[in-house]
Amino acid sequence: MYSISKKINILKQVSVAKSNFSNEEISNSAITTFTCCNCGHENTITITPYESGFPIFQLYNEGKVLSKDELLKNKMVTETSKNLLHYGELTVYNLPTLYFGTDCNSCNARYIGIFSYGEKQPGLTMLTISGIWKYE
Repeated sequence: MYSISKKINILKQVSVAKSNFSNEEISNSAITTFTCCNCGHENTITITPYESGFPIFQLYNEGKVLSKDELLKNKMVTETSKNLLHYGELTVYNLPTLYFGTDCNSCNARYIGIFSYGEKQPGLTMLTISGIWKYE
């Protein structure tokens, strides 16, 4: 996983084997797969709470990587409820939202993933992968 600092263009969303994890499923990490739309290789992603990802606002801060409109248009995030703005303007399910860059292990196609992690309600901790998109 890596951060992205240069302007990108979102090309296509790819399917993720499992995108919702809760409580015990994420005690150490959440593991899922996605299939590369270039070569068909199945890639594994491991998300470790409090270790994986970079704050989502780094993407849209000054529009240097993606604009807010691009994030919303591609359904990568939604606007945060007014009472939860301390998590940022754009989130996934009103929880702290992070992103990561990753490459296909076979053909090196580039992908961006977006996920949220936090306590949805007392006793219910959620990790939700909004999706993974191919970019150039």
